[in-house]
Amino acid sequence: MKIFRKVADIKTEIKKIEASAKTVGLVPTMGFLHEGHMSLVRESVKNNDVTVVSIFVNPTQFGPTEDLAAYPRDFENDCALLKKNGADIVFNPEPSEMYGEGFCTKVELSGITEVLCGITRPVHFAGVATVVTKLFNIVEPHRAYFGSKDYQQLQVIKRMVKDLNMDVEVVGMPIVREADGLALSSRNVYLGAEERVSALALSGSFKVVEDLLKKGVKDTETIRKEIADFILSHPHTKIDYIETVNPETLVSVGMTDADFVVALAVYVGKARLIDNRYFEVHHV
Repeated sequence: MKIFRKVADIKTEIKKIEASAKTVGLVPTMGFLHEGHMSLVRESVKNNDVTVVSIFVNPTQFGPTEDLAAYPRDFENDCALLKKNGADIVFNPEPSEMYGEGFCTKVELSGITEVLCGITRPVHFAGVATVVTKLFNIVEPHRAYFGSKDYQQLQVIKRMVKDLNMDVEVVGMPIVREADGLALSSRNVYLGAEERVSALALSGSFKVVEDLLKKGVKDTETIRKEIADFILSHPHTKIDYIETVNPETLVSVGMTDADFVVALAVYVGKARLIDNRYFEVHHV
């Protein structure tokens, strides 16, 4: 497994790979890797000749009050996991390498980035879109792999690729969960023992939705209120948002007449956790 820290060096390596007509898969990450990331790596290894994993805690997607400095990092362990799961190349640049002196360009989407996490994290998705565009230009992957836990991010990347005619296939992968249902996240490390129990309120709330749909409830305002009551019945929780949205546009829906996504962001202690579930509505 090769490790590159300079853009010029990895671009040279990619040119060699392209010259041999090999396919390249990219898994963009911010490190502190877990089984969720490894599911993306294994999928890339299975479907591409070469798998590149980027490890870069991207400063432009953090707001001024967010956890950039405290964001967990363990590069040595990350590399051990990646080697074990078949990654070929790790790209681990410094911020100064990605954002050189005088850097003044950003990629920004409208609409789809102004809902859900975009409301309380207004700079986040411009940072994500910009860094992913840079990674696509540097690595030139045939396929790029993203988890579905950050459902909004996945839809933003898909929209950006479509709108800008980028020649890369965006592959969304299912959420990986602990045995008790908690979605894997690097931020789970922030949870104390009691908070870890309360964090199950996020995935547990989807059972609340299932039960309401079975009872014939179609009004999403009622659904959101029931979810809120359920989550807030757990200690250490504070709701950022609960939304029922169109799966593609992320526009809020008022009735469950078609497939929809329930998207959640909840503070459990100091950890801001997100989760979501796609609900199919079957018409008889």
